[in-house]
Amino acid sequence: MLDLIMLGTHEAELRTLLETEDGTEASAYVLLSVADIGADPWTGAPRQRLVTRAVLPVPMEDRVSASSVHVTWSTRGFVRLLKRAERDGLVPAIVHTHPGSTAFFSDQDDRNERDLLQIVANRAGEGRAFASIVMGGDGTVACRLWQLPDQARQCERVLVTGKHLAVHASESAEGIPDSLDRQARLFGPSFNPAIRALRVGIVGCGGTGSPTAMLLARLGVGHLLFVDDDVVEVTNLNRVHGARRSDAEAAMPKVDVLAREIETADLGVQIARFKGWVGDPRARDALRSCDVLFGCTDDHDGRLFLNRFAYFYGIPVIDMGLRVLPAAADRPYEMGARVTLLAPGTTCLLCRGLVDPRIASEEALRRIDPAEYERRKAEAYVSGGGDPAPAVVTFTTETACMGVNELLQGLTGFRGPGGMKEERRRRFETCVDRANTARPRPECEMCADPGVWGLADVDPFLHRFG
Repeated sequence: MLDLIMLGTHEAELRTLLETEDGTEASAYVLLSVADIGADPWTGAPRQRLVTRAVLPVPMEDRVSASSVHVTWSTRGFVRLLKRAERDGLVPAIVHTHPGSTAFFSDQDDRNERDLLQIVANRAGEGRAFASIVMGGDGTVACRLWQLPDQARQCERVLVTGKHLAVHASESAEGIPDSLDRQARLFGPSFNPAIRALRVGIVGCGGTGSPTAMLLARLGVGHLLFVDDDVVEVTNLNRVHGARRSDAEAAMPKVDVLAREIETADLGVQIARFKGWVGDPRARDALRSCDVLFGCTDDHDGRLFLNRFAYFYGIPVIDMGLRVLPAAADRPYEMGARVTLLAPGTTCLLCRGLVDPRIASEEALRRIDPAEYERRKAEAYVSGGGDPAPAVVTFTTETACMGVNELLQGLTGFRGPGGMKEERRRRFETCVDRANTARPRPECEMCADPGVWGLADVDPFLHRFG
């Protein structure tokens, strides 16, 4: 199993770099990071994911000829690319366009790329790989990985991620039920195959996570992952979709409740679940297998983890927040929801002031060493739990609708061509919506520059310098 994540920033860079006025083919180079997934959470099989790391032009002096059906360039630059890829532990890739058609690999591509593989083998030894990417004039993208002389591994999917989302599958998604017909009448025949091909993770399965799961299942998402460490309690019954009083009495894990409800609905959705904290190393394979993540957790430590994960792997995180305060003598009700997009090219949660590292460290201590946390709490070194926040099912569910509609915007552009907003806010008590902007802090490792964008697997995990 092999697929490619192309960061939206890189796709836009390539489209600009490869555009020609006369409709001739053009070429470029790309460097790719690798995510080696030991076990896909839905199949149990190993898989590999390539992630675009950098785009490089073919030097002018290396360009030989081009027409509407071919492009030729010297391999001198390719040899230099191999040296850089070896130095940085990356996979080299060539890119060329088919301006007048869809993306596909021609017989001539097969012959040329076998010759390039021989260059790779001569320099780096047998078994070293390189990738080939074709970008069609119709917006489609195809990718394959060469490692054996007579066998190129076709990427089953190419995902373009960022403010816009696109799924380019080598084969159309199967098993699309008739129940999805009416949404295809709105968004067109390509929508259902695209939504069916998506693999979406939901981190936090409570007030916003549970309706998010139900909405995605009804939309026809083919694979869902649930991540949560909590069990159902009586106080959850006013807002956790699918939860029953018997679940609270049995202390049923929230991930199991959602899985039961969606599987009982028989919507053809494949479910995977992980009961535990999102940063647990045992959850890494599952998270790295997703195409999009919804952040529905209310803890700062979990949000900080997802904040890093989105930029390292190019897997967008749609993070949700809800603030509900009762009216008091000196103030009216305050009821606000927030949906924030985390992806390379957007401003991260830290720069937006939406997570507090101090609180995150206290949450981590409470999880890792509860006794030490209680000792520090008694000595006033940590802030303590406090009263539970108010929660009303209509507001938590509406927040989930905001998040899922942002996903639909990324896939369809129903609000216009600008893609997903970096942040949307809604005030329930005043019926006011607005988009919120923020600038990265110059020193921010996540969003101020592309240093970690698409870095993928590194040791230590999610750390740039090991």
